[in-house]
Amino acid sequence: MSSALEVHDITKVYGDRTVVDNVSFQVDEGEIFGLLGPNGSGKTTIIRMALDIIRPDSGSVALLGGLSTRDALAKVGYLPEERGLYQRSRVMDILTYLGRLKRLDSRTSSQRAEELLQQVGLHDQRHMKVQAMSRGMSQLVQFAGALIHDPDLIIFDEPFSGLDPINVLLMKDMIREQQQRGATVIFSTHQMVDVEEMCQRVLLINEGQRLLYGALDDLKRSRGTHNVKVTAENCPTSVPGASLVNNSNGHYEYQIGGDSGPETVIRSFLDAEIPVERYEVALPSLNDIFIEEVSRARSAR
Repeated sequence: MSSALEVHDITKVYGDRTVVDNVSFQVDEGEIFGLLGPNGSGKTTIIRMALDIIRPDSGSVALLGGLSTRDALAKVGYLPEERGLYQRSRVMDILTYLGRLKRLDSRTSSQRAEELLQQVGLHDQRHMKVQAMSRGMSQLVQFAGALIHDPDLIIFDEPFSGLDPINVLLMKDMIREQQQRGATVIFSTHQMVDVEEMCQRVLLINEGQRLLYGALDDLKRSRGTHNVKVTAENCPTSVPGASLVNNSNGHYEYQIGGDSGPETVIRSFLDAEIPVERYEVALPSLNDIFIEEVSRARSAR
């Protein structure tokens, strides 16, 4: 499969602090890829090096199959974490201008701006100045600006920050539409729920170092089965080899320990003659993996 982004052994040092430490990864064409890590872990610095905003001290980056930087960046859409729109300009003027910067002609740029504003529900505000808009509205405008030229690669740095649930859902639907037309999407975030819902593969970094990298499902399966969820009227007084970690209105969740398997839980319910309505073997969540890996890395310092 062709790569939308290849990063080889990049390092960035500021003074005596190594912000990114010999990180390598690849983003395949057409996938939604999660770039994960705690605040201050180096995610934004990696993105800025990928986009040639800053240069790595060592290592290399190849965008869109190795196109020249100038040609590649014309095919990239970017929503930075720090939003920046011209406050005294009108929404239509900004979007048309952003389209022109990405090599669209004036007519096409204006047409795309109209279409995207309709899609994000801001067409009636197209002549409004940015300074009169709410934070969420201006974020949707910048989101539209990242998509205006139908980019081949789209990079979102904390895209849902500050948005209400309705607009988060809208943005997610539009991101999936971009993938369906063939675009590659990179999420940089520390919100694991969004990644689990949207991404096929992930890279987890902490303090500039790579901790985990690969297909999300494979990373979960590699951790084994830790939890079993059961829906029943009540539960046994004890389950050998498992501990009850959640008990809520007939929903019971057990954490498996030692050499026990998930069958231990269902057997205990059956031995106690408790009818089971639902039984589910649950892989660890990405949030659990995130906490475990980052905690282990910090304790090893």
